[in-house]
Amino acid sequence: METLLSFAIMVIAISASGVMLPGPLFAANVVYGLKEGKIAGIKMAVGHTVVEFPLIILLGIGVLSLDIFPEYRIWITLIGAIGLFCFAALQIKSIFEKNFQKKLKPSRNSFMAGIFFTGLNPFFLIWWFTIGFKLITDSIQIWGIFGIIILFGFHIWMDYVWLFGIAGLASKAKDVLSNKNYKILIIGLSVVLIYFGIDFLMQL
Repeated sequence: METLLSFAIMVIAISASGVMLPGPLFAANVVYGLKEGKIAGIKMAVGHTVVEFPLIILLGIGVLSLDIFPEYRIWITLIGAIGLFCFAALQIKSIFEKNFQKKLKPSRNSFMAGIFFTGLNPFFLIWWFTIGFKLITDSIQIWGIFGIIILFGFHIWMDYVWLFGIAGLASKAKDVLSNKNYKILIIGLSVVLIYFGIDFLMQL
């Protein structure tokens, strides 16, 4: 029990560096939170899980390693950057359309956004190939392959709480923002996404 508790504390403390680090997923979550409400955070977290859990398993059983990652990093970075630019452009375009108010209605895109902004974020992958990989190996050394499940359980709840909370705050902000300020906020978040896209490319 003591080992489990100490491991849980370690996972939570280290995971916070990745979960709460501002990035494309965070910015996109705010955008969808403004449009869909707090449920967007849950849907994005589910999309995030669809990518993260298989990745942890593949790392744990040795199918993926840091040795083969550089071969894919260039393509992941390029596609991720282009995707960020396109998403930002679409958000900016939407606020200048005549039917802008209709754009505020809930959509089903937040789940796919969770997958996209997770799987094509090179910094997310680097985190799991380095810092996260240490947690994976530690969990396997203690509990065998079942340790991956234990690790994931201690880690993933933070993503759900964080994304749900941020989306909830964003939805409340929408209620107090004027139409003009709402548009300014969307533009600001789009600029942030463009910044991350440029930052991706600078790492090549």
